[in-house]
Parts: sequence; structure tokens; C-alpha cells
Amino acid sequence: MNRRYFLGSAVSAGTLLRPVAAASANDTVRVACVGVRGRGRDHIRAYSKMANVEIAAVCDIDESILNARVGEIEKAGGRRPAAFTDFRKLLEDKTIDAVSIATPNHHHTLQTIWACQAGKDVYVEKPCSHDMFEARQIAAAAQKYKRLVQHGTQQRSSVGRDAVQKMREGLLGDVYMARGLCYKRRDTIGRKPVSPVPPGVHYDLWLGPAPVHEFTANRFHYNWHWFWDYGNGDLGNQGVHQLDMARWGLGVKYPAKVTAIGGHFMFDDDQETPNTLVASYEFHDGGVKKMLVFEVRHWITNHEAGIDEPNPGNTVGTVFYGSKGYLSVWDEDHSKYYSFLGREQTPGPSGNEPGNHWANFIDAVRSRKQSDLNAPIEEGAISTTLIHLANISYRLGRTLNFDAAKYSCTGDAEATAMFRRTYRKPFEVPEKV
Repeated sequence: MNRRYFLGSAVSAGTLLRPVAAASANDTVRVACVGVRGRGRDHIRAYSKMANVEIAAVCDIDESILNARVGEIEKAGGRRPAAFTDFRKLLEDKTIDAVSIATPNHHHTLQTIWACQAGKDVYVEKPCSHDMFEARQIAAAAQKYKRLVQHGTQQRSSVGRDAVQKMREGLLGDVYMARGLCYKRRDTIGRKPVSPVPPGVHYDLWLGPAPVHEFTANRFHYNWHWFWDYGNGDLGNQGVHQLDMARWGLGVKYPAKVTAIGGHFMFDDDQETPNTLVASYEFHDGGVKKMLVFEVRHWITNHEAGIDEPNPGNTVGTVFYGSKGYLSVWDEDHSKYYSFLGREQTPGPSGNEPGNHWANFIDAVRSRKQSDLNAPIEEGAISTTLIHLANISYRLGRTLNFDAAKYSCTGDAEATAMFRRTYRKPFEVPEKV
């Protein structure tokens, strides 16, 4: 039996590949990375560079991906991590301090709740919830079990901090509006027929809370973003970073009114979610009206507000408008901001600081202080509701009036009913966490 086959056969039963060592001495933090094909690979790279942080385990439902990551960690000089296909088995390891989740959106809340219940701290990728109900439950779990839970909106650990501070100090005067830009050139995904589940893929675990659907390549790696059962469209994929930045900069929480229109333009393919969307939000925080307008555009576009990415066709960022000028923040990968002041739009303060969101999480895990988290899950949950409200408005074709105190859409039972999906047993997000 060759080594590769042995690895695959071991994880298929959800078993450990090696005995778990006793918890490390001193301040070593033992982290498990979950969902390690794409974004999760970035998690592995980030933790691998940190002193006194050990990647103690990796978890993925695709054995070929899992095998590859275990080999890469070992080849890079790290200790051989434990490997799991079933996240629930991983949580039985009491020596793991924290889990870092980069699975598809429809798993984020349930896996975070399970981890909190198991006594683990959590870094969870954006968006932290797949629907409105989950946004409340994930925050409640972190609070109940007193866990450190960081949301993967990393602009809160980068140049966004300086930009927001400058606006709080009055750089733009009264900030009354923000625009979020998500212009990414995304080609058609085409159409893919039903096909056999690839060898080594634990498809039932991948489906998790989602309804059963025959396997197709378009509903699996990455393209799951464009199906309502698993993703939230590009508003909830790329856009969540800029929505969070916009809400943070405006200094608001929940919107009072939401309107979204758009569609799936140009391409005739399997995608369900809109590839072009304009969402408008009205906020009344503190009796002051503010607006946020967010636009998703999927094809050839122009640059705006000095956001001139080197990647042709992409313009991703956030623009703030105030009585004294405007300020543009680039996306989370480029981490720049520029300001333009007065009627002459004279260049003002600017910044360029990438930060390290994972390092901030580890620092908070060590300090045990919620206040040390740059993106606490409570903030992530609020920003995520903006995604869901816009998608509901788009799907129903009407404006929503949101009552934050009652957590419902006023006079719209149909919209409120869409706050929660039906879960497939045993992958149910609980009423009481």
C-alpha cells in the first residue's frame, strides 16, 4: 500500500493520521485549518509564518486536497498535522486551541457554533452566515461560550483602520454617503451536466445543511458561490469586504430601508445569483440619515475614485463622501486609501498598510480579550445582514423596510420568512446555541 493511498483510506473513515501530541508548553497556539483548497491555503501560509503557532490539523472533504496540504506542511518543515474529512471528528481533539474556517458559506455558521461549543476559538471566513437567522446565531454562540471569534473581513486589520480614524477626526466633515464597488471581470461558468462524485470526495459532508442535489462540477469547487443553496453571489463573495468597510466608515449598523435590482446578464449558463446588482441602503442611526449604495458589475468596466488596480477590468473598493471631500479605500489585497479635499479635490492624507488579520486573531487568542479582535463576530454578523437583505429584495423584486429591534421586515411576512432556510439533518443550526 503506497503512502498516498494509505492517507486517503485513513481519512475516509474520519480518523486521525497520527496520535495527537500533548498540548504545547508556553504560548504555542495549536490551530486547525478547515477547508483548505483555495482560501484555506492562504490560512495555512499565514499561520506557518508565525512564531509559536502550530498547524495541528487540517480538514477537507476532498481527500486529494487534504493529502496535498498535509504533504506541503510537512515538506515546508512543519510537524505532520492530523488530517480529517469530518469536522466533527476534529473537534474531539482537546489539544486544538483554535479553528480557522474557509469552507463554503453554507457551512460557516454551523461549524463556528460547533467549534464554540467544543471550546475552540474561531477565525471564520466571510460571510459568516448564509442567511439572516444564522447571523444572529453565530454571534450568540460566541457570546454564550465566551470564545474569541474573528470575522474574515481583513480591512479592519489593515489600512481601513487609518482611513476610518481620519474620517472620525473630521477629515471629510459630515460623511453622509458611501459607495461600494465590486467590479470583477468574471467569465461565464457554462453548463455542466450531472456527473459521478469524484473519487475521494465526501459529498454528503460537503452538502452539509444544504438540500441534496446530484453532483455537478459547477456546484462544487469555487462556482458554488453562484448557487443560492451554498453561496450569496458576488455581493457575499467579494462584496462583503467592501460592504463591511462602507458600514464601518459610515458609523452605522442596520439599515432601515433596502432596495436591490439587477440580474444575470450576458451569459446563458448555470449561475443562479445575479452577476449585476445595485443595492441601496438607508440608515437612520442616531436620527441622522445616511446612504450606502453598492454595485456589483461582472464585465468590462472603468476605474473610479483613484482605485486603479493593476488587474485590467477590476475596480474593487469603497468611496466615502462628506461635506469637505471624498476618500477612496482600495480592496483588501491592495490596502491603500486616498483622499481628495475641497471643491478643487486637492489630494489629502493617504495610506498603504496591508496589516495581518490572522496575526491579530492569534494575539487575541493569547490575550483572551475580546477588545483585541479587530473584526469581532458581532460586527461581521451585522455587515452580513446587509448582504442577505439586498439578496432578498432582489429576489422578491421590492423594497424592504427593516425593523432592527424586531429583526423583521415591516409588513412583509414573505421577506421575513426568507430570513431562514430549511436545514438538512443532522446539519441543523440550532434555535438555542
